[in-house]
Amino acid sequence: MTAPFARQSTCVAIADCAVLIEGPSGTGKSGLALALIDRGARLVGDDGILLQATSGRLWARPHPHTRGLIEVRNLGILPFPCADEAPVALLVTLDPAAPRFIEAAETIDLGGIAIPALRLWPDAGPLALKVELALLHYGLTG
Repeated sequence: MTAPFARQSTCVAIADCAVLIEGPSGTGKSGLALALIDRGARLVGDDGILLQATSGRLWARPHPHTRGLIEVRNLGILPFPCADEAPVALLVTLDPAAPRFIEAAETIDLGGIAIPALRLWPDAGPLALKVELALLHYGLTG
């Protein structure tokens, strides 16, 4: 077990698997999280989470300073139900330079754990469906 560390990510749990959402400011990370929540995902944390490697898995937990809060553009920072923790299965980066096609996910090392990572063009909807498909096809399982 490693010590918990903070990461500037938004995170949702889909079917008990955490998806980290990253990207430059204004690319729609919180908006994508809201769209995924609307499709049944649960918020883990917005704009900051705690990660910890335990028994070969990387776990995401809400950051205590922002637990249960999500920024909803044009409305403000609002309270929201959140999950206590979920194992990280995928990292998605919103990136205007994302490739049109991929043959395999990239990999990023977080806390000594290899996590599949891919980039999505922020303006190429439907992003929520793409994240669900990416988790199904490229995400870590059990």
